[in-house]
Amino acid sequence: MSAADQISSRVPLLDVQDLVQRYALPRESLFRAPGEVLALNGVSAQVMAGQSLGVVGESGSGKSTFARLVMALEQPTSGSVKLSGRDLNAMPADELRRARRDFQMVFQDPYGSLDPRQTIARIVAEPLTALGRLDRASLRERVGTVLRQVGLRDADMDKYPHEFSGGQRQRIAIARALITQPKLIVADEPVSALDVSVQAQVLNLLEDLQDEFGLSYILISHDLAVVDYLCDEVAVMYLGRVVEQGRPEDLFERCGHPYTRALLEAVPRAQAGAIRRRRAAPVNVSQSATTAGCAYAPRCPLADGHCREAAPALRAIGAQHLAACHKAEMVMAQPATVMGTGDAIVSDRL
Repeated sequence: MSAADQISSRVPLLDVQDLVQRYALPRESLFRAPGEVLALNGVSAQVMAGQSLGVVGESGSGKSTFARLVMALEQPTSGSVKLSGRDLNAMPADELRRARRDFQMVFQDPYGSLDPRQTIARIVAEPLTALGRLDRASLRERVGTVLRQVGLRDADMDKYPHEFSGGQRQRIAIARALITQPKLIVADEPVSALDVSVQAQVLNLLEDLQDEFGLSYILISHDLAVVDYLCDEVAVMYLGRVVEQGRPEDLFERCGHPYTRALLEAVPRAQAGAIRRRRAAPVNVSQSATTAGCAYAPRCPLADGHCREAAPALRAIGAQHLAACHKAEMVMAQPATVMGTGDAIVSDRL
């Protein structure tokens, strides 16, 4: 490998720095200024070429907002999103449109994300059509190629979405993302609407495509077993902040944040021949822009006065392992919680 290649291999494909996103709340009174919600609060992340980042958390944690900002579907309040060293938010509209061939998205709902009035050929070809790069014959040939890559047939091109199952529709959505030969795919809950057996097939497909084409993924999920299977690194989000980040084996065997532990304890598991659910994490709460101290303190069994007064910074608690908790070492010293769903999800290979 040349020196230039070595330097290139160390430069992240995606570099997200200090993303902040605020949304104004509806005005409740003519005599009171409108409030705001801090949806993202200083989120940073990097994804290397050919690797995957999992982003997990409950509803309202900021996962989907993070995905929208990475996809440049919204302008952040502050912070930057760089793909291959280029700041997406600083690009003119025409340049950003051309750059979108390098990053594509797979949405959660395989039923709602496909236009029922369009044929599969038109749906899958849409990103290339928007770029205006190929003639009709070349487009059709390219569509056939990507359909075969996701396990469908050329004959499926002239069918409509209602003729396919949920798993097949998600394969179509993946084919649409592949059509531009992207470097990065952002997948927002890509298997949550599917049966478990179909989830396995879609996850295995994503893994096979990554091996074949060197794709990078950002996988948004609430399912820890899914990110454990597919991702090289996991970021746990709570109320707009990354509260823990590291390799799956570190987070799931020696987690350093009480929220991560609560998520692990909420995973269904088999015991004595029956499925039971351990104590689930409490219901999420809203986050205002003026909250002081640790955002998780109201729910944390370890919280004390210091936690309620001073927000913990994201700090190293091990090699490639970060946590935003004043008591991370205490959490890590507790017995590990072992997930019980991963084998069921990944055992059904294609």
